[in-house]
Amino acid sequence: MSSEPATSLDLCPTTPVQQAQTRAFIASLQEDCETYWDMVEIGDELSRELHITPELVILYADAVEDFNPWYEGWKMNTWHIKGESPFGGAIVPPVMISHFVLSVQFDHTKPFAIGSIHTFHDSEILEPIPVGATVRITARATDKYEKRGRRYVRHTVTVEDVANGTLYFREVRDILSL
Repeated sequence: MSSEPATSLDLCPTTPVQQAQTRAFIASLQEDCETYWDMVEIGDELSRELHITPELVILYADAVEDFNPWYEGWKMNTWHIKGESPFGGAIVPPVMISHFVLSVQFDHTKPFAIGSIHTFHDSEILEPIPVGATVRITARATDKYEKRGRRYVRHTVTVEDVANGTLYFREVRDILSL
């Protein structure tokens, strides 16, 4: 490693995909933005599918320092293994899926909503999610309300197995909108 300090060029995106994504993001900052309150109507629903790979699980578990062997669905030089837990094979860390809700809750085809703060969530874990499952995360705007002069948008979230319909997770979230 060089002892030279990093320059701004060292921090630039290096691949054509990274460069295109960075340019698109910067261009989107020039668009007119709305508050989240104005962007969302009650009944709006967004959904996306997510394949939960062993690599995704281990990256998350390492990031939050949750080193439970129940989550291990891969092994160095062996790659994917079934894993072991009291539920059979390897399972997804219980609140990992909650981190992916924001990628569904906001419509990324619109300019980013200004002044949004996540203020509340109530999560209900119904079943362990097996590592390797493909889930559908659905976020639906269910209420808009004012409290102490502040505006909030409430969402209900469900996470279900694409293959068999098992409902794994439910959540209620509130977003404060300026």
